[in-house]
Amino acid sequence: MEETVLAEKLILFGLGRQEACVYLCLLKHGEMTGYEVAKQTGISRSNVYNALSSLVEHGGAYVVEGSTTHYTPVSMEEFCDNRINHLGEVREYLLRNCPKPALNTEGYITIESYEHIKDKIRHMLSTATRRVYFSAADTFLAEWKKEIDSLIKRGIKVVLISDKPIQGLQGNYVFYQSIPADVEWEDKAKQVRLIIDSAYVLTGEVDRNHNDTCLYSAQRNLVNVFKEAMSNEIKLIELAQRS
Repeated sequence: MEETVLAEKLILFGLGRQEACVYLCLLKHGEMTGYEVAKQTGISRSNVYNALSSLVEHGGAYVVEGSTTHYTPVSMEEFCDNRINHLGEVREYLLRNCPKPALNTEGYITIESYEHIKDKIRHMLSTATRRVYFSAADTFLAEWKKEIDSLIKRGIKVVLISDKPIQGLQGNYVFYQSIPADVEWEDKAKQVRLIIDSAYVLTGEVDRNHNDTCLYSAQRNLVNVFKEAMSNEIKLIELAQRS
């Protein structure tokens, strides 16, 4: 099971499934011939040699010349760092040369699955220029401590609404402790609302699985509705604190 998970992660770094299996085999056993890799993995020799050739091309292994050709693995740390650096260079090339983006849609976009929702939130936070309003359970907000820290250091106005403060968060930001609502806390704890620069909104329920969905929009009317709703919630919190 562990090896299957590792192989799936390696695929995200550009390796094919057989390349990933061969790479893990080399990491486990050290320097090997193609024949030895085939015996260990159960993959045919022809496919193993193809995978080894591709693995060398991707920077996951080196060829050790001798009377018999051996292959030695590049460490996982070095391989990952090299791939990330390479992707950074590719990113810069794409940004310089890709077609100019069309104007942002003012429709309503449904974002599905927890991973894609996290990707969208990460991008929204990283591109904020003026202010961020973020309302969610403390356990969810805590996952974004690094990004929130970065916002505060950049001088972005940050307003957080949650049941508890984020532990260890420092700097100039505003925190409001949410008032228990007339709904089950288990349901309320899943709710996420994010407003960026009074221009973009993301809202929905997150249960950290593939079925999660959130609504994202730059539609001005929707943004204004959520801004007003969050403003009213803040006023209620302030009234409750004074009473």
